[in-house]
Amino acid sequence: MKKILIVLVFLLGLISQAQEIPNADIRTNPTTHNVGFITLLVHYYDDGLKLNPLNATFQGDSRYNDTLPNFLSDAYKKELKDYYTSYLKMSKKFDDKKLSETERMSNAILQWECEINLDELAFEDYTPIDQMWSMNLMMGQLAGGTSAQPFNTVEDYTNWLKRLDDYVVWLDTAKNRMQKGIKAKNVLPKSLIKKVLPQLQSILTKNIETNLFFSPILNFPDDFSTEDRERLKHAYTTMISDKIIPAYKTLHDFMATDYLSAGRTTSGIQDIPNGKAYYAHQIKKYTTTSMSAEEIHKIGLSEVARISTEMEKVKQQVGFKGNLKEFFDHVRTKKELMPFTDPQQVIDNFNTIHKKITPRVNELFSKQPNTPFEVRRTESFREASASAEYNPGSLDGTRPGIFYVPIPDVTSYNMYSDEDLFLHEAIPGHHFQISLTQENNDLPQFRKTLWYSAYGEGWALYTESLGKELGLYTDPYQYFGMLGAEMHRAVRLVVDTGLHAKGWTREQAIAYSLDNEAESEASITAEIERYMANPGQALSYKIGQLKILELRAKAEKMLGKDFDIKVFHEKILETGCVPLAILESKITEWINANMKF
Repeated sequence: MKKILIVLVFLLGLISQAQEIPNADIRTNPTTHNVGFITLLVHYYDDGLKLNPLNATFQGDSRYNDTLPNFLSDAYKKELKDYYTSYLKMSKKFDDKKLSETERMSNAILQWECEINLDELAFEDYTPIDQMWSMNLMMGQLAGGTSAQPFNTVEDYTNWLKRLDDYVVWLDTAKNRMQKGIKAKNVLPKSLIKKVLPQLQSILTKNIETNLFFSPILNFPDDFSTEDRERLKHAYTTMISDKIIPAYKTLHDFMATDYLSAGRTTSGIQDIPNGKAYYAHQIKKYTTTSMSAEEIHKIGLSEVARISTEMEKVKQQVGFKGNLKEFFDHVRTKKELMPFTDPQQVIDNFNTIHKKITPRVNELFSKQPNTPFEVRRTESFREASASAEYNPGSLDGTRPGIFYVPIPDVTSYNMYSDEDLFLHEAIPGHHFQISLTQENNDLPQFRKTLWYSAYGEGWALYTESLGKELGLYTDPYQYFGMLGAEMHRAVRLVVDTGLHAKGWTREQAIAYSLDNEAESEASITAEIERYMANPGQALSYKIGQLKILELRAKAEKMLGKDFDIKVFHEKILETGCVPLAILESKITEWINANMKF
């Protein structure tokens, strides 16, 4: 922190000069001119990587691959608070009139970032581990050796060992935080605790060579010497047997006994101390709006009704005679929609979808990413409770964007929504949005790595509606898959607010979803438990999609025959991830500038 403070003092002096220069350097925006502001953004980004070296690793920056801060410690939280407080103060010293359009947007985003994170720091984190989102799962993914943590050199292998030393400290602190949570009556629901236990248990293998954390040793680069191989094998064996397994066992035994006993029987965040205020913060954080839980709940009910009407049309088209709920069961169990016998066939099907849409993608998108793209099966240690997901490529383009698909039981894998899923998670959804942002040299570095769920997930859900324009959804079941996915996001508005603001139980939320979705009960249960683990996040998809659809309709109406879908998509994507209010302002300005009176 001392180095960061020195930099901040220097920046304050530089800002006071507020000089403007043409053609300033910048790993940022070549059209900007305010050297003080440019320097502020550079240091904000660099200091942020020092505070969160995992972010640096995922961005392909190897400088901090050997460290892992104790994110749960009071000292770290103070450091983080000082960071956001200082940069917020400095950002407010700039006069918007002396900033370019891009700089003004960057400053607005910087201030949003600082303020929303400072607000979040006011809440104590007593539940650092859950079944879906927590550090132990991320570290397990890195430990597999095929994710962002590199294992190409001897130094890479040594860096991971050092990072694991820090991780063991984090595991111990996590247990301490949960012990304090018991006293504060702020604990996970029992149903979630039960899902965490087998995840922890999976690391407690007696055979070290089958342990997840031993994986890198099984995949040495060819150029490693025999001496290095033996030394690293011994070091990893010692790390796993003497530190990782004992830490996991201590945590597992605590969560299986004292913590499970203290686990909540209620489902929503409103049932913990200060839970109502925390949920309001989560809604703001994830939707980037000031909407209330009640407003969102009503929108959800309206969207569920609208999509149900569209689903009825598909049911009639295929000649199904029962009611809609019976049709859901029909889709869930239709053998023709579960044709696969080998996981690779699932992956191959997604690659076929990719090839099919490629010609049409060129008709809707003039600007496309250079970052490579792959479809992979989700790693076995986490696929039982994982959802399909996209992992971004590295900033330097050396690691591809990856669409991960969980296939825990290939014989029960239902393909009815695969076309829709590919559009969302891959192309032109997350892969286009994230990769184009990372490749955009007109954006300051810190904006290339920001993630606003309402924009990012809203864009991905919006792209699902492009299926017919891309030559998909010719099969009514695949079109129903799109409706099912949209219904899924609409249902989220109802059940997430129901759980966390209206006192719904886990069972009520599951029942409502089963009544309105074609997903299996096991899948729906996992989803409901996901919302329980991370209140508010699930709201972002539909809220963001509705805003982008609204902006497209507005542009089509006001620009008329001059509306160009390629230009619209470029305008939506070129700013990178931004809060919805900032996006709306930008698109409105673009529309007004291009109207012909």
